[in-house]
Amino acid sequence: MTGCKRVAAIQDISGLGRCSLTVIIPVLSAMGVQVCPVPTAVLSAHTGYSEFVIRDLTDYMAPALEHYKKMNTDFDCIYSGFLASSEQIDHCLEFFSAYPDALKVVDPVMGDDGQAYKTYTRELCSRMRELVAVADIITPNLTEASILLSEDYPAGAMTRSEAKSWLVRLSEQGAGIVVITSVMLTDGGMYTVGYDRESSSFWKIKNDYVPAHYSGTGDMFASVLIGSVLKGDSLPIAMNRASAFTELNVKTTYSYQKPWTEGLMLEGQLPWLIGYQELGDYTNL
Repeated sequence: MTGCKRVAAIQDISGLGRCSLTVIIPVLSAMGVQVCPVPTAVLSAHTGYSEFVIRDLTDYMAPALEHYKKMNTDFDCIYSGFLASSEQIDHCLEFFSAYPDALKVVDPVMGDDGQAYKTYTRELCSRMRELVAVADIITPNLTEASILLSEDYPAGAMTRSEAKSWLVRLSEQGAGIVVITSVMLTDGGMYTVGYDRESSSFWKIKNDYVPAHYSGTGDMFASVLIGSVLKGDSLPIAMNRASAFTELNVKTTYSYQKPWTEGLMLEGQLPWLIGYQELGDYTNL
């Protein structure tokens, strides 16, 4: 090992329900990437539970950044995800500005299944576009893509041309690379689709459909994608690796019939990221 990439992960941490930092840290660590958590909030359980205790850490974020700057700490990537308040958008922008050479990844966590999460206000959803504008890579699911584009959530499958249009329009908001997860295309399959503006290339990865959803799935996908890109993988290979690992965890968890709130049973699957990975196919969109 010649060195270790370092990621500042601006995310919440939940005690129950595998998501955000409790997914990001083990996944990126298994890929040989150091995670420096910048917690936005501490929760007893994630917001999908009927009850939870939350402590907002907005007042921690600016002093943490000042300390990192004072220590001349370098980051190879700044990665933002779930945010607890609109004010935290400003602190994320400060992190991005402080490290102009770092890869800027925004997972615009706002909702799923056509609905915004209950903690996400209209203002917070609107301000997410400010982060997207300065990002290098964004990884919305289809719900989040529709919010960013002010489009209705698709009632049915999308055509290839519609998916490509959404990717390009999202890229026009700022990011050079856009990856949208959970896209049903008219050929009857569920896909992850991506666009690289620099090469004007479109990619799709077909995903096996599993009739379940789990907390932390997007965090897992984005983390593997980031780890792959930092290790030098091309976009389609990074998408492929992220999709394959996420699918493995979804299928494993589904086989045990665990509640969706508990998240993905990633602990036993982490060796997949360390050893040889057999990847599926990727094709042009």
